[in-house]
Amino acid sequence: MYHPPSDTGAYAPINFSAIERQLASRFVKEGFLGLADLPDPSTFKDMDRATKRIVQAIHGGEKIILIGDYDVDGVVSTTLMKLFFEEIGVELEWIIPNRFRDGYGLSPTLISRIQEYDLAITVDNGIASVEAAELCKVHQVDLIITDHHLLPERLPDAYAIINQKQTDCNFPYEEVCGAQIAWYLIASLNRTLATGIDTRNYLTLVAIAIIADMMPLQHINRTMVIAGLKGLSKARYPAIKSFLERLDRVTLSAEDIAFQIAPVLNSAGRMDDAKWAVAFLLSRNVHDARVRLDRLVGFNEERKRIEQEITKKAMAMVNPADAVIVVAGQGWHEGVVGIVAARLARHYEKPTIVLTEGENGELKGSGRSFHACNLFKITQASRSLLSKFGGHHAAIGLSLPALNLVPFTTALQENYRAQNYPLNPFDPDILGCLRFVEVTPSLIAMMKQYEPYGQGNPRPKFISRGIRIDEVTVMGKEKEHRRFSLHQDGVVLTAVLFKTTERFEVGGMVDLIYTLHENHFNHRITIQLMIEKITPTFTL
Repeated sequence: MYHPPSDTGAYAPINFSAIERQLASRFVKEGFLGLADLPDPSTFKDMDRATKRIVQAIHGGEKIILIGDYDVDGVVSTTLMKLFFEEIGVELEWIIPNRFRDGYGLSPTLISRIQEYDLAITVDNGIASVEAAELCKVHQVDLIITDHHLLPERLPDAYAIINQKQTDCNFPYEEVCGAQIAWYLIASLNRTLATGIDTRNYLTLVAIAIIADMMPLQHINRTMVIAGLKGLSKARYPAIKSFLERLDRVTLSAEDIAFQIAPVLNSAGRMDDAKWAVAFLLSRNVHDARVRLDRLVGFNEERKRIEQEITKKAMAMVNPADAVIVVAGQGWHEGVVGIVAARLARHYEKPTIVLTEGENGELKGSGRSFHACNLFKITQASRSLLSKFGGHHAAIGLSLPALNLVPFTTALQENYRAQNYPLNPFDPDILGCLRFVEVTPSLIAMMKQYEPYGQGNPRPKFISRGIRIDEVTVMGKEKEHRRFSLHQDGVVLTAVLFKTTERFEVGGMVDLIYTLHENHFNHRITIQLMIEKITPTFTL
């Protein structure tokens, strides 16, 4: 288990000024950008070529089809393109591959559904679709790929490829998501067609994709998210209005998107078909949006139920001595194994891979890393044992023959040990040891200047030691949450700990790792600690 070092040398005492310096250092390179600083669409390789071909298709009345993806980024990208084409009065058909029937992205299984079209455009996928691209050529379908993922050794033979990771692409930012590239394509089309549409309105949806796809909230990503969050509060789209109603909010934060909206949108593709999420975002009135949101919430509730069941089963199979956890089950729902892997990784504080065995004896699943471990790298070292493999530093997807499970698990442990990762890794998100007397409204106001927090700009964590529990209250339908009144040096603060069955004694002395938040309730704003870890004093 991960524990911060007990000496304060690793996490030094910190105050208002030191916190501000550390937060400001995250933006030294570029500062805070505005919408005027967004690069021109033409800086993307093939953007002008793709734009010219799409405009030709529009003017020529050609049949155009869009291929999206089943995660939030793909769903939002699809929605953006459909909304724009509706605004300019041009027909655009769209397909979201089904996770269970079609697999990921533009696969050969989709060709029968697109071969009668003149032009096919992908969003948030396609960069690895070599075989499908060849089939498009056979059927004389021009293919434009827009994607943001890592480049394979061999690129598809497409009419145009817009991907910022190409070495000869002049777009200055490498870490952007599929919906951002779709937005840039819309901006390019909008300029060429001279429609006069204000494409800034679409940033409301783009912001959801940036956060859900865990893009770093710096440079233009931060700028686009801030603009999008402002648009969310105005609720231009019926779907957003219905979300605000359900959450009883007038504004939404980046964390609301990450923990409330994104899981609901993702649940359709995980449990059934992502077309329901697109239909929801395209809702033309609030009534339809409410009905469609109810369907998505139902998917999400089912997802949580199945996820909890699989998590319990998976935890019973964990070998705690392993440096990398690998568990496999029969018939586990493949739409949730990635979430289960994330839960196990956080619980055991180790990289984790969760697999499910299908009827053909093939294991398929996902992995999530923890702290410094590059899960992609240590898995890539055993690529010969895998049927399929992809991903990045923190998350992977893979499949392998069931017969290879034992040698693969053994190899992973060896690959991990070969990297010499530290036994007690330093958590860079913890800024230091904070005393309660420093927790003031002024500190919260200063920290808000560096929002939105998320990937690449994590919400600061703090350690406080020698805290007395004055009161503890059980919360939640299943009594799975705890609320505390905590005391240090005459200062009393409220704190919340989610997902725990642990018992805490009033008067006990504890050490905490936590983040700071504003709690809005009954028109009152108070400071609240969100506890990540709580242990008896001197054992943290």
